[in-house]
Amino acid sequence: MMLKFELRTVAAAAAILALAACGGDGQQAPASGSSGEQISIDGSSTVFPLAEAAAEGFTRAATGGARVTVGESGTGGGFGKFCRGETQISNASRPISAGEIAACAAAGIEYVEIPIAFDGISVVVHPSNPLTNITMEQLRTIWQPSAQATISRWNQVSPSWPNQAFQLFGPGTASGTFDYFNEAVSGDGGASRTDFTPSEDDNVIVQGVSSNANALGYFGFAYYEQNRERVKALSINGVVPSAETIASGDYPLARPMFIYVNAEALRRPQVRRFVDYFIQNAATLAPQVGYVALPADAYTAYGERVAAIQTGTAFGGHNEVGLSIAELMERPLSSAAASE
Repeated sequence: MMLKFELRTVAAAAAILALAACGGDGQQAPASGSSGEQISIDGSSTVFPLAEAAAEGFTRAATGGARVTVGESGTGGGFGKFCRGETQISNASRPISAGEIAACAAAGIEYVEIPIAFDGISVVVHPSNPLTNITMEQLRTIWQPSAQATISRWNQVSPSWPNQAFQLFGPGTASGTFDYFNEAVSGDGGASRTDFTPSEDDNVIVQGVSSNANALGYFGFAYYEQNRERVKALSINGVVPSAETIASGDYPLARPMFIYVNAEALRRPQVRRFVDYFIQNAATLAPQVGYVALPADAYTAYGERVAAIQTGTAFGGHNEVGLSIAELMERPLSSAAASE
């Protein structure tokens, strides 16, 4: 049964009740622990509920005694802290970018890239909205930069849709969900129209869509799962977002989520214990907070990557769409950004 959790930063020593929003003020949620050992995590709030659950479980299991804090300053904000050496682990809802690779390299920071679960970005409308399906092309019509101040009514997207003006809500630009969605939908380097209501707090998106009959927004699958009574998810190209369609890769906006671990910090026993715990328990924790677990052999492979402290990224600094976990596992790691 899925855990119910608050949509705000909370203490990891409390019950696993967290479903926080991407970005925000970067406040941290401390996990209780009596040791002076500190493990700092920050980044994507899409990954936040899963990292928070791992921090809570690690604390309750008494496997370390370290104090784990989990922040939520967005994927971009988290990588900024990580590449300045302020955190040991960075949560990310997209791969590390070329600029972030360069920033980490300049600071002498190496990292271990670990895909930890699958998500499916959910496109949602008000429950009263008659729409049930949207195509990737229709999403492009709505969200591409050229739509700004031009496409503002449903029937401009499809003549059969209502002759009503819509209102758009989405993550802010520091969000990995913003990056991935716009790369998948519009291409063109992930560019988006800007005349929408952005927020680094996905609670604002939920509130905006649930209180406006003509609103449309998007966020991670877990946020939809926890708000099924308040918003309606559209199928995309006829495929509904579900654990099954995300796991199979049939859902067009399915994507892996990551944690990045500072390689030097990984040599510290407490950090290593926590990362091992996270990987070993992710298959159980992911569905509890609304995400899709990876295959068992993936977690085995990533555990071996951690044990060997294999550094680098399999993405070359680029945000790729439609890559399966099997394809990802076959790709070599590199410490440098790939050329365009």
